[in-house]
Amino acid sequence: MKKITLSVALLASVLATKAQDTLCSQFQGEHVYEFDYQADTVLKTIDFKLGGESQEHKIGKFYEIKIEYGDVLCLDFYDKKPRVRKVIAIFFDGSQAVENLDSKDDIYYSPRGVVKVLVGKPRLSIKL
Repeated sequence: MKKITLSVALLASVLATKAQDTLCSQFQGEHVYEFDYQADTVLKTIDFKLGGESQEHKIGKFYEIKIEYGDVLCLDFYDKKPRVRKVIAIFFDGSQAVENLDSKDDIYYSPRGVVKVLVGKPRLSIKL
């Protein structure tokens, strides 16, 4: 009986350490809101404009989001008009995936193995 209790406790602790976190970033025009997915609380608000106060995550024309290996990133695009954003996903092996994503009111999740995501400013969407 002691072995079963011990093995269940060990299994529970291993599962707790391997649990993935979900990071959320909402992009609304020129503003970026980072918040906790489960608690629904805003952790940080950043102005995307050049010359803004907090530029620690801004690299050129992109906003950088670092992700721990195994975690998931939820990108919530909430632009009021039909726009597209260039998103670059950088994987743990250095490979990249570049996509232009619709950003009027869409939610995207990062694939497995992504360690960094670069999100561009909204651009006019032209569909032929």
